[in-house]
Amino acid sequence: MNKTKETFVFGFALFAGFFGAGNLILPPLLGFKSGTDWWLVTLGFVISATIIPLLAIFAHARLQGTMFDFGKKVSKTFSLLFCFCMYAITVTLPCPRTAAVAHEMAIEPFFGTSALLTSIVYFVLVFLFVINRTKVLSFLGKYLTPVIVLIVLSIIVVGVFSSPAEMNPSSFDVPMISGLLEGYQTYDAMAGMIMGGVVLVSINNSKIAMSFAERKTMIAKSGIIAMVGLFIIYAGLIAIGAFYNSQFEESISRTNLLSGLAVKTLGHIGSTFLSVLVALACFTTAVAIVVSIADFFKAYFSALKKAYLYTAIVCCVVGISVGQMDVKYIIDVALPILMFIYPLCIILIILNVLPEKWGSKAVFRGVVLVTFVFSIPDFLGFLMPVERLVGVKNIIPFANQNLGWVLPAILMFVLINVYKNLTSKTKL
Repeated sequence: MNKTKETFVFGFALFAGFFGAGNLILPPLLGFKSGTDWWLVTLGFVISATIIPLLAIFAHARLQGTMFDFGKKVSKTFSLLFCFCMYAITVTLPCPRTAAVAHEMAIEPFFGTSALLTSIVYFVLVFLFVINRTKVLSFLGKYLTPVIVLIVLSIIVVGVFSSPAEMNPSSFDVPMISGLLEGYQTYDAMAGMIMGGVVLVSINNSKIAMSFAERKTMIAKSGIIAMVGLFIIYAGLIAIGAFYNSQFEESISRTNLLSGLAVKTLGHIGSTFLSVLVALACFTTAVAIVVSIADFFKAYFSALKKAYLYTAIVCCVVGISVGQMDVKYIIDVALPILMFIYPLCIILIILNVLPEKWGSKAVFRGVVLVTFVFSIPDFLGFLMPVERLVGVKNIIPFANQNLGWVLPAILMFVLINVYKNLTSKTKL
């Protein structure tokens, strides 16, 4: 296989890894609530669910290591703790969520089986794919991704061109911010940091001999292919959710809305197509997540020959335990955790993409520390009554929009770089 074909295979595989059915259920409800402001919501959603993840892939292309390299300029201890936190979150929330979504939308409506049985069968299959990781990316990129894209695009295209004229107004006070924060629930920024390493390992395992620069180009191009696909799908699903928002009750759930849109656009066969799509999209994401985590621990515990196998087993056991829970419950539990970890992900991604001269160790440490501190009110806001935090949130700019970390991080970044430049000129 030549480099161009290999790039597209890796790009399609990345797309499949990012685009799980857990993410599939998010954009339609976001569009449903945004109504006439759907384009503003799309803009915010795309920033956190597409642009930031693309930057994460670019950072991987530059670093060509593991997720550990993202935070090592802060300190090796911090980076290790950050990696363990990221992988713990990924194993216990987005990975099991794929099984929960698959059960609610693709299994239970047709077979009526228990969530536990679905979860067991699901993660046994995931495990079988993971232990054959050399064939995983090729299979995902060549076969499963085209099927997923075809079904989703069918729903979007028909929905856009046959939508009703009536559209309800937005229920969001600040649509763009709402879209931005909803993008956290896709876990795509985290996925970019985690799964970029999968592509790198696969490239290194391929039979094509490449230099550092060639690998960098291939990883970056694969990321662009994946994110262009994500942008089209996310924007399209938000749009049809908005265009059809007068056709459903306001209290409709995420899964029911997606099912309803499939029926509205493709008829009753749409629900069958959607079930196939959900099963495939969920499965591809779960496989990609477990492979990426197992790769990391295999590299970190290189002395342990079966580290990859043991990690895969742990991931699948946790997946079975959590995957039998309701989708809504898993999403609700994730909110406070994401408000805490996501800002750190975004900051580390951006700092690793910036030119080296702007990303010294002092910059990394200062910006990460400030981001950590100013994310605490956003995290606590989901754990205690809002009234207790009113005083703090009124002092911090954008804190009422759960973005209180943004301005302090920018100011710290500017101040450290200005100080560094002034001191260097003084020495001269």
